[in-house]
Formats: sequence, structure tokens, C-alpha cells
Amino acid sequence: MAIAIMLITGIAGAGIYVMKLRADNATLKANQIELEKGIEAQTKLIEQQKVDFEAIMESNKKLNTLVMTFKKDLDELDKRFNKKKRDVGKLAIERSQSVERVINKGSAEATRCVELASGAERTEAELKATRKSEINTMCPSLANPNFVDYE
Repeated sequence: MAIAIMLITGIAGAGIYVMKLRADNATLKANQIELEKGIEAQTKLIEQQKVDFEAIMESNKKLNTLVMTFKKDLDELDKRFNKKKRDVGKLAIERSQSVERVINKGSAEATRCVELASGAERTEAELKATRKSEINTMCPSLANPNFVDYE
């Protein structure tokens, strides 16, 4: 009778152990499925980040090109206004109408440069400008891409 009880207890224990293993196996399968979903989501996220990174790098290149263009235009303007100890205040007193006309034209051109830098489309006249009298002197490389200065 003792052997029978031990045998029944052993069989019952083995059955409980097998049921526990099955439950653990089901939990591990569910965890594995969740991990695979997580890995897949992370892989997609990494791919999207690579695409975004490439787009950012391309935008950065365009921005650097634009900054270099503005720097070149600024240097050209600086050269133009700092010739031979030019005194703009004295010129404004002596030739007020001429200076006013030049400043108004320059202000309009500078405003157009800001518009173009902000994404405005170039006009047909700006695109066709090839002579120095037709260009926007504040930012010729931005406003008039077809103009070539042969100085």
C-alpha cells in the first residue's frame, strides 16, 4: 500500500510538473512573439531614422550652399560700401535725392532677397536677367541664377 501511494504520488507529481512545463512553455511562446514584434518595430524605426537622417543631411547641404551664397553676396556688398573711405553720411547731405533713390532701390532689392530666401519663386524677369542693369545687386546669385559677372 505504501508503494502504491508513492507510485500514485510520483505519477501525480510528474503530471503536475508536466502541466507546469506546458504553462511555462506557453508563457515563453507569448514572450517570444512580443519580442519579435518589438524587434520588428525597432527595425522599422531604425530604417525610418536612416531615411530621415539622409533627408536632414540633404537639407543641410542645401542650407550650407545657401549660406555660402549669402556670405559671398555680403562680401560683395561690403566691398562696394567700403571703397576709398566713402562717407555715406556726407554723400547723403550733398546729394540727398540720389542717395534716397539708391537707398530705396537697395531696400526693395534687399526685401526681395529675403522673400527669395524664404522660399518665394523667382519671377520671369529675374530668371532672364543677364545684364548688370537688370539684376538684383543685393543678392545676384540668389535672385538671378543666369547672370554671370565678367569683371
